Parts: sequence; C-alpha cells; structure tokens
Amino acid sequence: MSGAGEGEAEDISTVDNYQRLQIAPNPDGTITRLAKFPESPPTSDPKLPTPVLSKDIPINESKNTWVRIYLPRHALDHSSSSKLPLVVFYHGGGFILFSAASTIFHDYCVGFATDVPVIIASVEYRLAPEHRLPAAYEDATEALHWIKTTPDDWLRDHADLSNTFLMGISAGGNIAYHAALHADVDRLHPLKIHGLILQQPFFSGTQRSGSELRLANNPAFPLSCSDLMWDLSLPIGASRDHEYCNPTVGDGCKKLDRMAVGWRVLVTGWDGDPLIDRQIEVAKMLEENGVHVVCHFAEGGYHGVDIIDASKAEALFVVVKNFIFSQSAS
Repeated sequence: MSGAGEGEAEDISTVDNYQRLQIAPNPDGTITRLAKFPESPPTSDPKLPTPVLSKDIPINESKNTWVRIYLPRHALDHSSSSKLPLVVFYHGGGFILFSAASTIFHDYCVGFATDVPVIIASVEYRLAPEHRLPAAYEDATEALHWIKTTPDDWLRDHADLSNTFLMGISAGGNIAYHAALHADVDRLHPLKIHGLILQQPFFSGTQRSGSELRLANNPAFPLSCSDLMWDLSLPIGASRDHEYCNPTVGDGCKKLDRMAVGWRVLVTGWDGDPLIDRQIEVAKMLEENGVHVVCHFAEGGYHGVDIIDASKAEALFVVVKNFIFSQSAS
C-alpha cells in the first residue's frame, strides 16, 4: 500500500487515525463505523413550511444506491419553460464515511438549492473498503443514466437536464471528476453536462506537496488520516500514484478531451487545507489540456469548512451561482 513520502512530517499512529475517524478494522477487510452521524429524512410534503422539498428514490436496489432530490419550493410555481439547472451532487467523507442522508450534507444541499437556486440530485454511492474504487465512480455514472431515463415528475417538470453540472466536496469532488471522465456523454442525451464544480477535491500522490508537508498535522484533516482513507479506498495493492488518487500521472491527461469541448470546471479550496496544492496542480493540468478552468482559492479556511461554517457556505454559493449562470448564458 501507499508508503511514507520522503521528508514528510511525522505521522500520527495508524491506531490513532482509526480512532480519529471513529472506525475499527475488521479481519475480513471491512470496517465498523463507530460514529453514528446524524441523518435527516427527506421532506416531500408541500404543506410543510420548508423552502426546499426533498425525496429519496432508489437507483439500484441490489447495490442499495439511491438519490435524494431537492426541489426549491418556488419551482412549483414556475412553468415548464422556466426549468432550473440540475446539479448532481456527491457527498464527501473520504470514500468511507457519511451518506446522502447525513444531516451535514442534507442541510448543505437545502441551503445550496435555496440560494443558487438549482435542483439537486444527491447520490448515495457505495462506500469503501467494502466497495473499493472504482465502485463509487460506477455508482456515480449509473446515477447519470438513471436521471436521463427516470419518469420522476420533479426532474421531468422542473429540471433542465440539458444544463447539468456534476459537483462534489472532498471525496465527492474526486468522484465528480472521475464520473465525468468515465461517463459516455453521447449516451446521456437529453442529459448534457455543462461543467464540473470540484469543491476542495480529494487528490493525493506519493510525492508530498508543499501544503501537505506544511499542514501535515493540521487538526481539521491530518495528512495521516488522508493516507488511511486512501489505503482503505484504492484497489488492493495500489499506491497513491494510482490515477484515481493522482490524476496528473499515467494516462490521466489523455482522457481530458471531452472536458475541453465546451465544459468549464470550477475548482475551489482553502489555504488551510493540506490538499490545496493538489487542487491547484489539478486545475493547472486541466488548463494546460485546454479545459476552461475557474479557480476560487481563499484564505482563512480549512478542509470541510464550507459545510461546517454557514457564512463560508453562503459565500461559496455566490461563487457557484455566478459560475453556473454565466455558463448557462454562454
């Protein structure tokens, strides 16, 4: 598995990282998730005083994948000619934690759908290590094909499938990136991807970046926790220079042609995130391969701050709104 990079800061012990993440390894390679993160049910009754309605719909029952759709209430008053952009959202959690129902992501999607406004399809994908990568990518692309064919009235009547964006935070940003690379866009019609929104996307590599060294023991997201998440998520025996983890190595660049044809990519990050140099590196790689990239790297934040600090989330919603609707107008 991935080893320590030369010259990196001393890591916290592996046992401490399991404790920090509140997981326990099992002999069969699975993990027990000790923390019970709060979850929120969907709210589909239009009589309830909520700005955003939500409901869950199965995608693949054999995989227990599903999607939570968020519909701004005011969309119900619009005619079908005033459809909203669709954002397909992938939650974070290092590929191993959380759910589309987790309160922290549910509340984030409610605020996002309200402020931007958009219709959101938040995907419940399979978690590692029980389902190592590329399982999450397969679920992400299967969700796109489900969306294009579903008879669901909220998506049919109120979502503009021809104006779709893939978005994710942290590991979800990684999933959005790889879903875009793996999706057969010619077979998604009438769903048309216009761009990606990569919010603090989760990438790494065996050679440590400057921010990884500088912020190795960052309390919000220590580098050793990141390494453990990759160890639990990558295919058995793969290093952090696998293309799933490090898109700048190998044949990763050869798959970017589809992004260069009319797509735009928004990459966001914070200076207190050990991953920021990785995010900047990926943005630069995309630009060098002809992709239209919009960067928003800010000071005073850390990994995951956007879903914890409401003021940071609201500021980001403004950035994303400008990105989505300038894209729509172009």
